[in-house]
Amino acid sequence: MDIGAVFILLALVILVAMYLAQPYMERRGKIISAEELALSALFAERDHAIDTLKELEFDYSLGKIPAEDYDGQRVDLMQKGAEVLRKIDEFKAEDIPEDKVETAISSRRAEISPVDDDLESLIAARRSKRKAKSGGFCPNCGHPVLSTDKFCTNCGKRT
Repeated sequence: MDIGAVFILLALVILVAMYLAQPYMERRGKIISAEELALSALFAERDHAIDTLKELEFDYSLGKIPAEDYDGQRVDLMQKGAEVLRKIDEFKAEDIPEDKVETAISSRRAEISPVDDDLESLIAARRSKRKAKSGGFCPNCGHPVLSTDKFCTNCGKRT
């Protein structure tokens, strides 16, 4: 091998290694706000309550838990889950006021131009012309076929 080819190969390997190592070299931490942390904790509580409820249902179906214990534990878990869901709803209600939602919707509606409506109507007309009519069923497998199909899409038999 030529010495120039060795240097080019070495430079290429170094560049690839630097490109692959770049994410590990940068120590940028993702900044998480206290609100995001609280919401994440609430989601974790919700998931824990759901998993515990599933385990309780499974153990009850196997007969590991008596009926009188099952009813009390299930009610407690349902109450805890409902409380966590209420907290999540309150948190999200504070996060996105309805005024922002309405403003975003109205701005989106204002962006839609009449040209888009004309284009949509042309597309709808084209699709309605292209719709193929049902041609019945395949004589071999009974799968529905279109009148434009020459072969069954299920079994491949000529229709």
